[in-house]
Amino acid sequence: MYIILVVSLNLSMGFTGLINLGHLAFWGVGAYTSALLTLNGVPWYFAMLAAGIVAAFFGFILALPTSKIKGDYLAIVSLGLVFIMDSVVRNWTSLTRGALGLPGIPRITSSSINFLVFSFILAAVVYFFAYKLVSSKHGKIMQAVRDDETAAKVLGKNTQLYKIMSLVISTFMAGIAGSLFAHYITFIDPTIFSPDILIIVLSMLIVGGLASLNGAVFGAIIVLALSELPRIIIVVPALIGPIRDMTFALLVLIVLIYKPRGLFGKVDL
Repeated sequence: MYIILVVSLNLSMGFTGLINLGHLAFWGVGAYTSALLTLNGVPWYFAMLAAGIVAAFFGFILALPTSKIKGDYLAIVSLGLVFIMDSVVRNWTSLTRGALGLPGIPRITSSSINFLVFSFILAAVVYFFAYKLVSSKHGKIMQAVRDDETAAKVLGKNTQLYKIMSLVISTFMAGIAGSLFAHYITFIDPTIFSPDILIIVLSMLIVGGLASLNGAVFGAIIVLALSELPRIIIVVPALIGPIRDMTFALLVLIVLIYKPRGLFGKVDL
């Protein structure tokens, strides 16, 4: 699930240069869309597809006014979307039950092994699509937008269109990841928009490196492995959370000092 989320974020941040700190909002939108649909009798596969489409729609809405801004300005605007979505799901109680959350979300399969296999297959499909995209002519133009948007415009490329396309595709993938998460945990509430999850995802991206699909995969695996380590080593449950946070911080600091581009990164952070 995290591999899908990090790969999708890498498409917009690493390959197009769009600092989208609101990526978590689309993960949450996908989770809520899939949960609400399946709780009302819609099959999970239709709900998962709808989750991606709805998330992509909101990505398109975000992309329209923000496609002409970049850098810190885009980061601030997109981050604001997370707080907006959090406020919406907390207060639209007739739909989302607010802070009570949505329990009883149907599982895709009752077998954890089958769910794991399905998740791996879905992650592989997302990876393959992303690889084909970034290797194509359109992917090269996205990277040109990242490196020098003015030069891309001079060459006659519609840079605004490619930035919108990048955000729509990446948010579609984030919606799929959110749907997968909802059906895995079978309960969601507004804490799905917690900044803690954003920090974890950004840590994965930093460790793996921008503009590298392999980096997204290995970054997710390494950070998740370290996050589970305190459960095995630490005896006192109260210390697991703080030790995990310190581990994340230490890992990111080490990577930024000794490998500023991450393990597989191709551009600077």
